[in-house]
Amino acid sequence: MTTPDLSTDVRWPDVPAVHGWLSLDRRGGWRLKGEPVTHAGLNGFLNTNYRSDSDGNWFVQNGPQRVFVTLDYTPLVLRLDVDSSLTAHTGATTAPAIAAYLDEDGNVLLQVSQGVGLLDDRDLPAFVEQCQADDGGPASDAAFTEVMGGGSGVGSGVIWHGLPLQSIRHAEVAARFAFQPRPEP
Repeated sequence: MTTPDLSTDVRWPDVPAVHGWLSLDRRGGWRLKGEPVTHAGLNGFLNTNYRSDSDGNWFVQNGPQRVFVTLDYTPLVLRLDVDSSLTAHTGATTAPAIAAYLDEDGNVLLQVSQGVGLLDDRDLPAFVEQCQADDGGPASDAAFTEVMGGGSGVGSGVIWHGLPLQSIRHAEVAARFAFQPRPEP
């Protein structure tokens, strides 16, 4: 019996990519054909193998196969930890935020070196508490409303950890941050 030569370039079989089966919801939960993924092992696998390509498509690498992810909003969902650090839905600690945005619906988006992430809505009260006005006092409801309405952003009077809260439109997020919310075959 001859032993195969494994020193040569071993190629993956030609496996088609999968579209429309896997999605990421607004709280960082995985969904398979619309149903929540509850199995801890599968969640761990999805989190570990989640990445993007140069075209801004996000996918899970499953051996030779790419399972493209439909995004409910952004490719990352971020949690605000007690010490104000950020953790991605995958469980990875992220770099500190480099920009903060508020859309017309009151969603907070934070840009980190890994990309843009939607702040989990369960962390909005803590985020708002940490925001300040330009003078160091608490940020007013009127200032948040101005940013949501498309106010100038920088100089809006709302600051979070030294970052001015900037206005952004939901419809502009994917193009601005170069990701595909619904990868096409």
